[in-house]
Amino acid sequence: MIEKQMTEKESLEIITKMIERTKERYSLGDGNILLMWGYLTVAVSLLVWGLLWLTHNNACNWCWFLIPLVGGIATPLMAKNKHKSGVVSYSDRIISRLWTTVGLSFLLLTVFCLFFTYVLRVDCWIAMLIYCLIVTPAAEMVNGIVLKEMSMQWGGAIALVIGLFTLCCVTGGIPLGASWFMPLFILAFIVMMIIPGHIINIKASNNA
Repeated sequence: MIEKQMTEKESLEIITKMIERTKERYSLGDGNILLMWGYLTVAVSLLVWGLLWLTHNNACNWCWFLIPLVGGIATPLMAKNKHKSGVVSYSDRIISRLWTTVGLSFLLLTVFCLFFTYVLRVDCWIAMLIYCLIVTPAAEMVNGIVLKEMSMQWGGAIALVIGLFTLCCVTGGIPLGASWFMPLFILAFIVMMIIPGHIINIKASNNA
């Protein structure tokens, strides 16, 4: 009986430690990666906005590809250099596969947009903006639910509201003017990634 009680107690301690380690890994890693994507998106958005205002040339929109290019290179490097302790948990795999799916679907959507533009001669690049403001916030909210991080849940929810508003504007034929839409787009990524990223890192520092 004593051996059985000790074994159960040790098992509970091991499970508790694994949960704590998983949470610590996410706090440090997700905070930095969120900040990278958030600041990168805001910086590129300001760059495109400024170039459009100065040149009035839609070719400036090609600068949007800096986001997946830079982010796609930086993310695996940051994930590789991130210190991880303990085994990879089921939650680790869920979040990894979640964002992998988002990234792959983004690449597929890019291929479709290129096909429609250069083969069918149809401009559908607006789909990229809608994608960023609906799929990404939804994934962010799921991430926040798994981590039990309210800042990610609320940030994703606010960004999703902006995305749904954008979808209604597009389907209703309302042009997305840079003067009012770009601030909304930037706001979405501030509340969805930058603010949660800083909150997560602050919590990680306090728990260190």
